[in-house]
Amino acid sequence: MVSSLTRDEATTRAEQIRVVDYRVTVDLSGAEDPQRATFGSEVTVRFTADEGAESFIDFVHESVSSVELNGELLDVDDVVEGSRIRLPELGEANELRVVGRALYSRSGEGLHRYVDPQDGSVYIYTQYEPADCRRVFAVFEQPDLKAEFHFTVLTPQGWLAASNGEHLGAQPSDDGDVPGALSHEFAPTQRISSYITTVLAGPYARVTDEWTGTDPQGESVSIPLALYCRQALAEAMDAEEIFALTKQGLDFFPKLFAFAYPFGKYEQSFVPEYNLGAMENPGMVTFTEDYLFPSGATRAQRAGRANTLMHEMSHMWFGDLVTMRWWDDLWLKESFAEFMGAYACVHATEYTDAWVTFALARKEWAYRQDQLRTTHPIVADIVDLEAARQNFDGITYAKGASVLKQLVAFVGEESFMDACRAYFRRFAFRNTDLSDFLDVLDEACDHDVRAWAQLWLHTTGVPVLALDAPDSTGHDAAAPAGPSLTQAASPLRPHVLTVGVYGRTSDGGPVTVSGRAEVRVPAENGPTPLPEAVTAALTGGQAVRDPFVLVNDTDLTYCLAHPDARSLQRLGHAVAEVEDPLARAVAHSQLWAAVRDGRSHPGDYVRMVAERCTGESHAAILTTVLDHARQALGEYVPVPQRVNLRRVLLDALRDALLAAAPGSDAQLILARAFAREAARDGAYARPIQEWLGGTRVVEGLPLSPQLRWSMLTAVTATGHSTMSELRTEHAQDPTRDGHLGHLQALAAMRSDRAKEQAWERIVSGELSNDELSATIAGFQLASPTVLRRYEDVYFERVEHWWAQRSMEIATRMVRGLYPRALDVRAAGADVVDGHRVVRATRQWLEAHGDAPAALRRIMTELLDDARRSVDLQARCLAR
Repeated sequence: MVSSLTRDEATTRAEQIRVVDYRVTVDLSGAEDPQRATFGSEVTVRFTADEGAESFIDFVHESVSSVELNGELLDVDDVVEGSRIRLPELGEANELRVVGRALYSRSGEGLHRYVDPQDGSVYIYTQYEPADCRRVFAVFEQPDLKAEFHFTVLTPQGWLAASNGEHLGAQPSDDGDVPGALSHEFAPTQRISSYITTVLAGPYARVTDEWTGTDPQGESVSIPLALYCRQALAEAMDAEEIFALTKQGLDFFPKLFAFAYPFGKYEQSFVPEYNLGAMENPGMVTFTEDYLFPSGATRAQRAGRANTLMHEMSHMWFGDLVTMRWWDDLWLKESFAEFMGAYACVHATEYTDAWVTFALARKEWAYRQDQLRTTHPIVADIVDLEAARQNFDGITYAKGASVLKQLVAFVGEESFMDACRAYFRRFAFRNTDLSDFLDVLDEACDHDVRAWAQLWLHTTGVPVLALDAPDSTGHDAAAPAGPSLTQAASPLRPHVLTVGVYGRTSDGGPVTVSGRAEVRVPAENGPTPLPEAVTAALTGGQAVRDPFVLVNDTDLTYCLAHPDARSLQRLGHAVAEVEDPLARAVAHSQLWAAVRDGRSHPGDYVRMVAERCTGESHAAILTTVLDHARQALGEYVPVPQRVNLRRVLLDALRDALLAAAPGSDAQLILARAFAREAARDGAYARPIQEWLGGTRVVEGLPLSPQLRWSMLTAVTATGHSTMSELRTEHAQDPTRDGHLGHLQALAAMRSDRAKEQAWERIVSGELSNDELSATIAGFQLASPTVLRRYEDVYFERVEHWWAQRSMEIATRMVRGLYPRALDVRAAGADVVDGHRVVRATRQWLEAHGDAPAALRRIMTELLDDARRSVDLQARCLAR
């Protein structure tokens, strides 16, 4: 049984204990043997405690062979209780030694072992956040018990090993499971939290470099750099660009924060089957290998990687140097890193348009999350580790960063950065909470930041700013004569934002801004009149046609803007021609919000994208808008209307693909979108088969393995390929992408037997995390009639999956297998709550009040999504 440490338990333990250091030995010498499910784990930890206190240390183990406390061997059967080891009668100074065995992971949690399908090589890495370090060695698993960590890693001969500290050398050793292993020694770390320690081992490819510069005090500094990836991906690791970005970050952050990089070396590894985008382990940052691009990449993908790289580097200060005391203040690292990732890209790299992607893609994540019943304040109430794991979400990341962007507008950029500098000086290598940051912010500016924090950080919900832009006649005499903004949702918050007036120039040129002004909306009821500059531009004072108002023009605040009817209509007609990419992204965000809120018809949105937006020049905007169109079509448009509308979209995608510049980002994005959507309509199988067979060639579009498998999945899902064709393709592509592509295509096959076999694989417990997701994705490519057969068993087995699988695997199953083929025609008289799936989900929640809180949260969010889908379909049919 894995215990979920509570906040109260962590508080008590932190009051009793101060950890000095850990000496950890991890024995991976037998890792190449697929029959060996466990590895050796030994730790010696020194700590002080209140004399006579009793506490516990955490260890999720396969077995514990020895527990020795202050020279006395304890009875293992007596002190080991599930994932905890009880520590009785502590002294003032203590030394604890725990020896045991832990389990290799295939879920990406703890110590993950991956076997490369291409060459059979074995690769090891760790991932701990928030509390999976205890799956590798015995540890006081909470962020405020920082310590030094000394690692020894035993590996097979020929393997590399890396960790947070400097590699001091490797010597032959017979101490491991397999004689003749290599014993790798690492220098001790700084005082850090356990969840950011790491181990990497395997026959990784390694490339090195060095950053040289000066620290904030003007002293010369040299920082060793290294990159790691699987051997099979070595050619795809564009080390030159990654090192260039790394050096730009190391140039930028120490100067910005007036605090030198504190962790010695800066290494980065790209690993398979990673559950996150990346993890900020100091000295050894870990990334998903999806940030290497063997199948080619658009500028948007490279910009996303740059943003993540800067996000993780900012964590060296926000999170690693200064760490939140408990997971309530997760925002103190993730919200700040999300903000700093975009900020650093704009100020230090070629990706100066990072706020464009943030405005349209990242904030959409926040808006969706904040409209669910499970939303929570940015400063959350995290009662235990299970709740902490669930809060790595759109609120903590994207909303938190959006609110920080608003804070910068509120207090001023320099005051904000001064506060950050003071924060690092004051709390280096310590733990903090919200009040500590507010203290330094209060000192750095003249604003009431505590009142601001109360309104923004301790409340939930998306602010709504409704625009009233009346014509010169016919408006309410009691309302302001000119345009105004009104907060249309509680709680009321203060906003600093810009409002722009856009229109087409008289010569028929692009849509540009003709007037812009800053607006300060108080946390009060009632309209806020817009400045004269906006009114003048809107009433024809400038030479533009069909002017409209764009609220939150430069995306300074976090809000859903509700344009007036005229602005919304003109926005839809003009959005594709708005010249400025950031304004275009904000406009697209508002159009999408209108669809999700039922103020615009989702079918009209799909037609708008098909008719006006497939020629979009900004890769991130094009990618996101096409994703929105596919979501509108697959979830919000009524089922009877989808076939014809899907063909409108597919025709537009195909035509734009053929017209796109050869080798362009747009060409690749359109091809990927076309293949994904064609999996729902067999009428497009022939051109796809011609592309796959080489009888039709699109100039400048190489059929990379990923694109080939996407197209193969499309024709398979529509009944136009065979098992033998998939086997032949897989034999020609033994890579990881080929392996996952083959699994998805097999599960997508259009037969009852194929679906039954896919379901059996999914629930077997034998698939790794990524294998599971690929199989689920293929399984869901089926007709609603086929998928409906699995609805009852889904609701019967959900709780069993949660109990029998790790949280990562169970989450992928619960979310991935949820019945999403929703048709409003399956509803009763009560259109939304009478729908079969909505009713079944609600009944499950009512019958499982005692289910784990994390599972209930997921099911509640799925219910909210289902209700929105059915509701929007019903609204469409009623029009």
